[in-house]
Amino acid sequence: MPAPSTNAIDLDAYLQRIGYEGERIASLPTLEAIHACHTRAIAFENLSPLLGQPVVLDLPSLQQKLVNAGRGGYCFEQNGLFRPVLVALGFQVTSLAARVLWGVPKGVITPRSHMLLLVHIDDEPYIADVGFGGLTLATPIRLIHKIAQSTSHEPFRLIQTEDTYVMQTYFAQTWQSLYQFDLQPQHPSDYEVSNWYVSTYPKSPFVNSLIASRLEVNCRYTLRDNRFTTHSLNGATEHRVLTTAKELCLVLTHEFRLTLPDHPAVENALHRLIKSADSAIAEIAES
Repeated sequence: MPAPSTNAIDLDAYLQRIGYEGERIASLPTLEAIHACHTRAIAFENLSPLLGQPVVLDLPSLQQKLVNAGRGGYCFEQNGLFRPVLVALGFQVTSLAARVLWGVPKGVITPRSHMLLLVHIDDEPYIADVGFGGLTLATPIRLIHKIAQSTSHEPFRLIQTEDTYVMQTYFAQTWQSLYQFDLQPQHPSDYEVSNWYVSTYPKSPFVNSLIASRLEVNCRYTLRDNRFTTHSLNGATEHRVLTTAKELCLVLTHEFRLTLPDHPAVENALHRLIKSADSAIAEIAES
């Protein structure tokens, strides 16, 4: 009997990890349900680059980290895992790349540093994306121009200009641009270059800050260093400043459902974040 391929997704383990028990067919209800389950079960997080650890994108490594080890990851890991899951279920999937617009001054051209997916169902194209941090798509949306599309969370829409699309969401009482992309297929080597850059560049936010997010049925959780925020679907926002490494660990474990690596570097990094935040507050108070 031939040895099992190391490039095959362990679909049973993945579906158990996200808590999906529905049909395994290439249909829109399946795509929507698995997309929703993924974003609620596997948090966006950047602990690996923060700790100076490599971010590896081959499928066995992604399965080990995000499925078996109870960790999360950022876009290249999240959508890098989601793609072979969809392919195994029979979906037609094209990998795409985007330039991030969220939080970027107008007119600044960013590199193609975000991964997203184009999924065709009965010749109808949809955008699926389980890895855009605090404003990740809750469910896939149709690739159609300027029509607000409801999701289980905020409305999203796509603005098309010639062959370019801008993903937007209605957030804080206005339409916000998240990223810009076209439909040129991307290859693993394209992502390897961008992944190496965002995970090692000394000024990259993934190297210098703790970032985490996860969707829940009635809210979004976000974390930036020691600032923990809950955005409820009713419009209420609750902010909380975490003052100890123990608090950070508890939030990462409970609200973000992460299994933290049993390594001294994790606790040391969290202590540094708290100390840095305290120093920044002290400088503001003295100024």
